Amino acid sequence: MTREFEGKVVIVTGAGSGIGEACAKQLAEAGAKVVAADMNLDGAERVVADIQAKGGEALPYKIDVSDPAAVGAMVAYAVTTYGKLDGAVNNAGIGGPLKPIADYEIDEWKHVIDVDLHSVFYCMKYEIQAMLKNGGGSIVNMSSILGTNGFAGAPAYVASKHALVGMTKNAGIEYSAHGVRVNAVGPAFIKTPLIDNALDDATQEFLVTKHPIGRLGRPEEVANLVLFLLSDKASFITGSYHLVDGAYAAQ
Repeated sequence: MTREFEGKVVIVTGAGSGIGEACAKQLAEAGAKVVAADMNLDGAERVVADIQAKGGEALPYKIDVSDPAAVGAMVAYAVTTYGKLDGAVNNAGIGGPLKPIADYEIDEWKHVIDVDLHSVFYCMKYEIQAMLKNGGGSIVNMSSILGTNGFAGAPAYVASKHALVGMTKNAGIEYSAHGVRVNAVGPAFIKTPLIDNALDDATQEFLVTKHPIGRLGRPEEVANLVLFLLSDKASFITGSYHLVDGAYAAQ
């Protein structure tokens, strides 16, 4: 891998496992200084230890992304520690319970929206402020194939991921002339701890049949696109939504 992120400072939320872990490791390998943020500090510390063992530079950070003050402190930590902020991967999220709308508890709905949608607004608010002071930057928000498709039993998750795509488009319009690019990525079902913990083997086997490519995706395949969108190679790409879905949405 080339060192195209040499000297860059990037925050990755949800970096303690899955897609976030793959993004953090690939960014560090490409030369970035990474703030690996996660609610699960043990996971973040494990990822950072792996990065450091390979000569990369990263620090763990415990974060509850649904707390706006905590998000502001996280961005301030990155800037104070490394001097600036060049990029961010707003990846932290939860699946929520699987049940139809009429059975969804109000508190369950609010929790999913807080973690999967409100947190991305908080992250972008403070990240963009820091990037504007630095002359620009690039943000990738982690949506989902369910940012455009529905999925029975996941109303809060689907609603949050649809809204995240709209918010990404708005940010792209608002800040492109100021040197800050904002894009969203929409993975289909990726083999991550989130999937493994939420879905049994039979359900995962069913989901495989929904992907014409014949398998679930891998975190590294999503990270490959994230790094491209963060990089200068994607300098004319902003306010857009990009699928990594094994032809899920093509059907």
